[in-house]
Order: sequence, then C-alpha cells, then structure tokens
Amino acid sequence: MESLNSKLLRNVENIAMVGLSPDESKYSNIVASYLEGKGYNVIPVNPNYDEIMGKKTYNSLSDISADEQVELVSIFRPGEEVPELVREAIVLNVTGVWAQEGIISEEGKSIAEEKGVIYIMDCCIKKVHEALFQ
Repeated sequence: MESLNSKLLRNVENIAMVGLSPDESKYSNIVASYLEGKGYNVIPVNPNYDEIMGKKTYNSLSDISADEQVELVSIFRPGEEVPELVREAIVLNVTGVWAQEGIISEEGKSIAEEKGVIYIMDCCIKKVHEALFQ
C-alpha cells in the first residue's frame, strides 16, 4: 500500500511554503529550490518579503489567490503557529499539510485529521522525496 508521504508527493503540484526564506543558505530555501527542480510549483509565504526565488510572496495562506490552487502546505514555522496555519490551509481546500522536521503540533494534527486533511509532522519533505524518487 502506498504511504501517505508518497501519495502526497505523487499527486500534488502546487506547494505553499510557509516560512520560506530568501536566504539560499537557509534550509527552507534549499528545500524549495529542490522541489522546484523536481517540477513542483512552490508558492512562497512570508510577510517580510515581496518576492522570494523570483516569485510573488504572500503575507499569509489566507492571502493566496484561489487561482494558485494550493494542494499542499509545507510549514517552516514554530510548532505553536501550526494550528492556525492548519486552519488557514483547510480553507484553501488542501490535500495535505506537511510540518517540517523538528516541527511538532498534535493540535495541528487533530485539526487536520478532523477535516480529512493528510497531516505529516516532524518530517523533511526533501529527504522523503529523495528516498522515494531517487
């Protein structure tokens, strides 16, 4: 049976990345660049910048246009911010929420699962992609 990680990564194209840094040495930027290189469309979410990686950057998930058709939200923010980010992601009708390695929120998990949204926590999306598809 296909894992949830694999299912998500095989079936999404548009990934909103919350907490994406413009600094190419930061792990969020390394992950975003990797995903872009694998054909995903990464949508930057960071209220401190107008543009990251040559793309319009949104202040929050709720500011993302419906035209973007976000399917997965990848979170690079502290665990205490996750529940509200999950609530915003649910409004976007996403398939999944992926809390990056080191980010833990049982409350975020409960909120996502109540709404039928796949929730991956404390797991690096880049490492999983490399393991599944390299």
